[in-house]
Amino acid sequence: MSDDRPWLHRTVLHSEAVTALVTQPEGVYVDGTFGRGGHAREILARLAPAGRLFAFDRDPQAVAAARAVADPRLAVLHASFAEMRTQLAAHGVAHVQGVLLDLGVSSPQLDDPERGFSFRFDAPLDMRMDTTRGETAADFLARASAREIVEVLREHGEERAAVPIAKALVARREGGAPVRRTGELAALVARAVKSREPGQDPATRTFQALRIHVNAELEALEQGLKAALALLAPGGRLVVISFHSLEDRIVKRFIVRHSRDVPDRRAPFAPPRALALVALGRTRPGAEETAANPRARSAVMRVAERTGAPA
Repeated sequence: MSDDRPWLHRTVLHSEAVTALVTQPEGVYVDGTFGRGGHAREILARLAPAGRLFAFDRDPQAVAAARAVADPRLAVLHASFAEMRTQLAAHGVAHVQGVLLDLGVSSPQLDDPERGFSFRFDAPLDMRMDTTRGETAADFLARASAREIVEVLREHGEERAAVPIAKALVARREGGAPVRRTGELAALVARAVKSREPGQDPATRTFQALRIHVNAELEALEQGLKAALALLAPGGRLVVISFHSLEDRIVKRFIVRHSRDVPDRRAPFAPPRALALVALGRTRPGAEETAANPRARSAVMRVAERTGAPA
């Protein structure tokens, strides 16, 4: 299918995120996940002519959409935000005034059956954000042991039925019919899961876990947060929008860890390490936004400001 189909994409916390981010219109900013450009366009609208925006995305379709934006202040990079420090260094940028990370999967990715992110469509079980490289979800399930599958489902999906699901997947594979499509996986999980929260499809946690694993999302988030902290100039802002508790927990702990004066246990009489961040708050979408965009219901935005000198 072509890449220009008009899937509807509503940017979550559109104005709130950019208002928190852009405090210096002539500064350099990073949009770590361009998606379809909702936040990026708003950032550009608030930047002065001398301002610059570096937009990252792993998804080739998102990169194509970004490159269609005719604005000389915008630079588009086909890379993970985990690589932002080295990528920006190659462009001669050592410090920035703000980093925005809008985590998770975008509506165009979810709504395109060919991407394999959703159990709502029967399609090849891919789930890669970057379709030009890496192992698909089907490939992972074709080689992983039951123990490996259980670990992924528990750690990335908090799936209580991880063991029966893993056993069913391995038994099917050993029977000569490995799961290769989203519909096959959703049906297998529905048979293996005996109970589920009201209103939630039995396959929800399994699909989330596999997507996070295939794309190494939590590892990328941890690396991206470290890179952002190193890049931010004093007074620069870190804005992160998360969509599930695993992501938000990492972001919260990172901000808390770097917003406290921490004594060096190896040198107890030395002055504590100076704090690097000041937490500025936590925001959830309002009732009007969640009514218009149900996918916004789980979103949490955290904002922090850089203190002192960047690393």
